[in-house]
Amino acid sequence: MARKTPTISQEELYLQPDEPVREELADARLLDLDAESPFLRGQKRVSVRRGSLPKKTAARLTWAALAVGIVFLSGIAVASLYHYGERSWRFRVESSDDIEIDGTQNVSRAQVMEVMGGDIGRNIFFVPLDQRKKQLEQISWVESASVMRFAPNRLRIEIHERTPIAFARVGSKILLTDSAGTLMELPAKKKYSFPVIIGMNAGEPPSTRSARMKIYNDVVSQLDSGGAHYSQDLSEVDLSDPDDVKVLANNRDGEVLVHLGSSNYLERYKIYVAHMQEWRQQFSKLESVDLRYDRQIIVNPDLQGTAKQIPLTPWAAKKAMAAGVKPAALISHLGPAPHLPVAATQAKTPAKATKSKAPKQRRKHVVRKTKAKAKAKAVSPVVQKTVLIAPAGKTTPAPAVPAIGGKKPSPAIPKAGTSMKDQGH
Repeated sequence: MARKTPTISQEELYLQPDEPVREELADARLLDLDAESPFLRGQKRVSVRRGSLPKKTAARLTWAALAVGIVFLSGIAVASLYHYGERSWRFRVESSDDIEIDGTQNVSRAQVMEVMGGDIGRNIFFVPLDQRKKQLEQISWVESASVMRFAPNRLRIEIHERTPIAFARVGSKILLTDSAGTLMELPAKKKYSFPVIIGMNAGEPPSTRSARMKIYNDVVSQLDSGGAHYSQDLSEVDLSDPDDVKVLANNRDGEVLVHLGSSNYLERYKIYVAHMQEWRQQFSKLESVDLRYDRQIIVNPDLQGTAKQIPLTPWAAKKAMAAGVKPAALISHLGPAPHLPVAATQAKTPAKATKSKAPKQRRKHVVRKTKAKAKAKAVSPVVQKTVLIAPAGKTTPAPAVPAIGGKKPSPAIPKAGTSMKDQGH
């Protein structure tokens, strides 16, 4: 039987260290275990108490409350400023010196103050700017206006005036007109060199006046094309009949009424310029020329179709001359008046003025004498001649047509394109 050897423990094999050394090793091992504890064992869960609203919603509510507070404080500040501006004397328009006007040449300051005068003493924040703008644009010379306020108590007005292009004879006075047909009063100290437009009426709608001004612009642009500047020789432009535009040509030998029709104004006016001296030599008096028909010109046609004009008042004539209106345009060009009513008027006027017998006998003598003169005038012929334009450019006068019974006959005008052979020449 084998001998049993005693076992030797490890503790017996090695010398045992002192007790303090063992304790230090134990403490070091515990420290290592504590350092590695997150990996060796699970931590204990701590319960978190959740609120009633999510975190994002709470942040949004906080920002919203902050914005409401800012708006509320801003409203209080604005209300305070408004109350101060409404009640403070610093924002009141004290006098007309606080109203600045710019851009006026023909519009007087008095006309502007008629509109803005009611705002003196008023707070500038209570001045209705849009309403004042519309009222200023009702002034004839004002095309557009703007009204602005400047703190503390100033108002600024900017005016853009209309540009006149012609005079217009309306009733018994002469006005200015722009390209749209707006009528304007004559300025006090300014001269223009425009012809006078006949046929305008203050009571007609603006669209009608605008259509007439388009015709006028067409006439002037054609007459001035090519550097001719024929419009400077015109005293009047009659637009009463759009199909027959008539111009009063002014030259050193006198005024001539020229019918230009409704088109080709420059070509027809050149015919008048080329033959004017020749016609003055052929005819004793050149009053009017009708150029509306091809290859045919009527010299001194019947003037019964001419627009009636009311005579200008002395004050209106003086003011028109000061504004630059040509003297020829100040004369009323009326159609021929009948003779017999004139004699009758002369006979009736003295009868109402007196009751004595002697003046009645004299009146009878005057009536007989006036009637005799009227009858003599009725028998006297009125000459109206037609001139034909030959292909070579020479003019051939047609035979004169005498008047019968004091009435001018209507001219027999052949159609356009009729040859000279068909007309009997």
